[in-house]
Formats: sequence, structure tokens, C-alpha cells
Amino acid sequence: MLSFDFYWLYRAVVVIVSVSVTFLRIRDVVDADWRAQLDGLVDLPTRQRVLEDRIERIRVRVRDLDRAGDRLAARGGRRERRRLESELATVKRLLASGIQPLDPRRLVQVALIPTYTEPYEKLEATLRALVDADWPTERKLVAIITRETDLEGRENVARLRQVFGDRFAHFFHILDPLEPGIVIGKSSAMAYGGRWLYRGLVELGYDPAMVIVTDLDSDYRVHPQYFMYLAHRFAIDPDRYHRLYQPVPMFHNNLWEVPLAVRLTAVGATHIQMWRSLSPERLVSFSSYAVSLRTVHEVGYWATDAIPEDSRFYWKSFFTYAGTFRAEPLFIPVFGDAVRARTYPRTLYQQYTQIRRWAWGVTDIPYYIHHALTHPEIPLGVRLHRLGDLWSDHINWAVAPYVLIFGSNLPLLISNQFGHSEFAQTTLGHNLPVYAAWMLTGAFCCLMILIFIEDRIAPPRPESWGVLRRALVYVQWLAVPAVGMVFSNLPALEAQTRLMTGRRLEYRVTEKV
Repeated sequence: MLSFDFYWLYRAVVVIVSVSVTFLRIRDVVDADWRAQLDGLVDLPTRQRVLEDRIERIRVRVRDLDRAGDRLAARGGRRERRRLESELATVKRLLASGIQPLDPRRLVQVALIPTYTEPYEKLEATLRALVDADWPTERKLVAIITRETDLEGRENVARLRQVFGDRFAHFFHILDPLEPGIVIGKSSAMAYGGRWLYRGLVELGYDPAMVIVTDLDSDYRVHPQYFMYLAHRFAIDPDRYHRLYQPVPMFHNNLWEVPLAVRLTAVGATHIQMWRSLSPERLVSFSSYAVSLRTVHEVGYWATDAIPEDSRFYWKSFFTYAGTFRAEPLFIPVFGDAVRARTYPRTLYQQYTQIRRWAWGVTDIPYYIHHALTHPEIPLGVRLHRLGDLWSDHINWAVAPYVLIFGSNLPLLISNQFGHSEFAQTTLGHNLPVYAAWMLTGAFCCLMILIFIEDRIAPPRPESWGVLRRALVYVQWLAVPAVGMVFSNLPALEAQTRLMTGRRLEYRVTEKV
């Protein structure tokens, strides 16, 4: 038990360090001029000379500021110099390797958005963020998927077309007929929408290899620099067609409008994705991500028989490309909604069912095992390693917190129950709960760093909040263990129990108002 507790103390420290590093990288990415960097890919030698000249001028300027005692301005200059030096290192690497980036002037961005029951205001905010994102209008497309039977959704899209139609090169409305034999949900909607989009764009003369598709949830708002940053990463990646690009989802749009339990669950989900961004070998597509349209077509689109749509697309791509496919982290946020229904109790219920649906990704394990056995071309070590990661992630999600909290007393209870009380009288037996408590306390103290980071990435508190309510935001973190067990670990345990007992889970759209 002590070994398990120590392991989780170690994991807590790793998570804290990873979240901190991801926070710093996001800060650097959103401050960079990605339009200039993208334009520089057209002529790398010229860009190298420009960067070297700017870096030298900044170096001189910083030296003068230091002599003048203006430390704040000097610090800003050093930060800008570091950004330019990072770009210069990338340019030199591309030139030395002989890698020829794609011409960014040929790239086309399309957001593919499935929607069902979302109110017009949510969709309007999503489209407005796309419009405001920096990317040429003539190469910016949007495609919204609604069910043929969703009359309100069709009306919403018609209104959106009137408002934003001229802000995109093409504004597509895809009507999903709900084909027979599918599992109704996001994955099947994306499968139909993806096939429709491929046919439509090819007919219009677009090259699928030059089209980047962003699978965008209908309540997500992209960062203003998202398209430029994504295009740069895509253009310089020689394995771009065997890659998926995963931004960092932050559930912050309505963070101060939801109940405490939902707020902590949303914050926890944000931090977990920040941690995963620093572990590409474990990173799997989640919620909203980008991939080449050519890749989507070669993979065979999204699954029509799965509930965990995002992770299933990843594993389908992984086996299609014989284990060479992987997710690349994008250190830029996309902003989603936390769960918020029409009433407080219903909000809590919807939060529980959303996490249970996410945890249904445990069905990826039998899917993975089946395909791993039929793909001997993938090295055995790779197959076993990825299976171990997948297995441990889901098992730990469901049971680890209960073992951590209650497990330290099990050896004592078992010893007494079966008449062998000698262990309870030993020094280790007597102090085992104390040692476990120390390590759990150490893990809990790591929350202080998370609180610091969350304060800097969360939106400002409402101006109407008083001093007491603002102070309670910090007190709420004491509820993390209880909230995590009820709204994260318990639904994961239920999902796995359902799978074990053969009880299927139906796809339910999470209510967000």
C-alpha cells in the first residue's frame, strides 16, 4: 500500500510540473506573432536573416535598458529575444534538414461542427470566434452538421448563415439523415459529415492534402491565433498526414455560472488535458482537434458504431497507419462550456452522465486488443506499451482514489480478521495509516500550485461578486477530493461495471444552456 501511495504522490508531482510547463508554453504561444512566422516559411533564408538582425538589435537595446536601470523593459526585451531565438532555431533546423515546409498560402482551414439541441446563442458565439480568428477569409470554411429531423437546429443554421455567410469562403449546412445501423451520436454525425465534406470540397476543386479539418464541438471557441499556429505546425511537420493536432481544451466560457461541483470538475478536466499535452506518447484526441482531410479520408472517417468518438478515431488512425500515427500537442487553448442545465439538480446529473460517457472510452480496450492482434507489422513492444497506458489510465480513473483513501487500513483489517494480529503490532503496521496520510497530504499540497495557475488562466470573476464570494473561490478547492470521487471516479466505475456486465450505454447529448 505504501508503494501505491508513493506512486500517486509521484504522479501528483509529475502532473503539477507538467501543468506548470504547459501553462508557460501556452503563454509563449499566444504572445507570438504566428502570422509573421507563417509568412516566413515561404522564404526561409530571408526569414533567417531578418531574425538574426532583429535579435541583435534587441540584444543591444536590452543592454542599454539594463545600463539605464529600466529592468522591467529589459525583462520584456529578453522575453521577446527568447521567442525570436526559438523561431530562429526552427528555421535553422528546417534549412539544415532539407525539409521543405508546405506553402502556407495554399492551406485551407475548415471547421466541422456537429450540433444537436444547442441554443442559437451558443452557436453564434462559436461562429463569431471563428470569424474573429486570424486567417484569410477566402481560405476559411465552416460546415455545420444537423440532423434532418432537427427543425430548430436547421433554423439556427439558417440564421447563422444570414449573419456570417459572407465571412467565410463557403458556409456548408450538412443534413444528417441518421443512416440505418449507426449508433446515434457525435461519431456517426462526424462520419456522415466528413464524407459529405470530402465529396463537396473535391467537387469544388480543393486538394484534400491542403485542407485542415478542425473537429469543433458546438460550444467551443477557438483562440484568435488558433488557425495561424495550427497552420504553422502543420506546414513544418514532415509527418503531417500521420498526425493529429490537439489543442488544450479549457472549460472556462461559463465557469462562474455553474455550481461548485461542476466548476471543480471542469477545472480538473482542463488540468488533466494540460498534463497530457506534455506527454505526447499518452496523448489521445479529445473533444476538439485538427487533422488533414486527406488523412480523414484515408482512415475511413469516424466510426459509426462507437460512443467514444474522439479516442476511437485516434485508435482507428493508429492501426490504419501501422502505429506511426500520433497526436501532436498544440499549446494553445480552445474554450468550451462547463455543464449547465436549466436547474441545479439537473446540472449535477448532466455532469455525472457526461463523465460517464467520457469514461465509456474503456470500450477502446477490447477494440485495441482486437486490432493489435491483427497488426503484427506494429512492433510488439509498441503494442504492449500503448495497451498498458490505455489500460492503466482507465483502471486508475475508476479505482485509484478509493484505494488511496481506504486502502491503507486494509492490511490491518485483514490481519485482525484472520487472527494474525502480529502485523498490527509492528512499527510498520502501527504507522501505516500515518505514513499513507503524510503522502496523501503531500499530494494535496500540490493543489496550491494548481490554484496559482488556474487563477491566471481562468476568466475574471464577475464584477457583481463581493469580497466574501471571491474568497470562497479559494476555499472551494478543499472539496476537490469529494467532488472528484462523486463526479469523476464514480461515473468511471459505473461505466466499467456496465461494460463488465454487458449493459450498454446510450449516447446522450450533454445539456448546456
